[in-house]
Amino acid sequence: MFDTVAKRYDLTNDLMTAGIQRSWRRSMVAAVAPRSGDLVLDLAAGTGCSSEPFAAHGATAVPCDFSVGMLQQGRKDRPGLPFVAGDGTRLPFLDDTFDAVTISYGLRNFVDPVKGLREMLRVTRPGGRLVVCEFSTPTNGAFRSLYMDGFMRALPRIASVTASASDAYVYLAESILAWPDQAGLADLVAEAGWTNPEWRNLTGGIVALHRATA
Repeated sequence: MFDTVAKRYDLTNDLMTAGIQRSWRRSMVAAVAPRSGDLVLDLAAGTGCSSEPFAAHGATAVPCDFSVGMLQQGRKDRPGLPFVAGDGTRLPFLDDTFDAVTISYGLRNFVDPVKGLREMLRVTRPGGRLVVCEFSTPTNGAFRSLYMDGFMRALPRIASVTASASDAYVYLAESILAWPDQAGLADLVAEAGWTNPEWRNLTGGIVALHRATA
């Protein structure tokens, strides 16, 4: 499914969020707090758009994705990044490899999110950090209703203007509506073995940044 939207994926996401996703990305990088020499695993990295900013802080980012189409597009768009194909529940990395692991808008796509979070923990060095940027539940009741009942149902039509396969965005809307809220995801992170899980809402809770320590 994601192979079919790879070519215009970055453009579509930017248009659908009116560019707000750029500020979400900056917030995620700040939450990771990459340091010079850090090795950062960026899971569900798609075309590598989320991986690029880590280099500005002197870190090395390894973009990893399950979609071959996304990886192919990423290698065309960002040939300097070391793209790796991998299943998030069976990562092709040794134990205690990374200083930080990140995943943006991809944990919802795991059949078993807890298994994926455990695998992320396995490849993270002791004391390393996890940052999950994921769609969540708006905190204001009126805004939540407007977002869930209005925008989410209109999302496939909005995406059809630029996306190469708008059916993928039907899945996107459905997966967001079915996803746990902020506290629910924090519970999954803790269940997987991470310590001190916490979150911060962005844009009223449309997105939440979850952080934890290995």
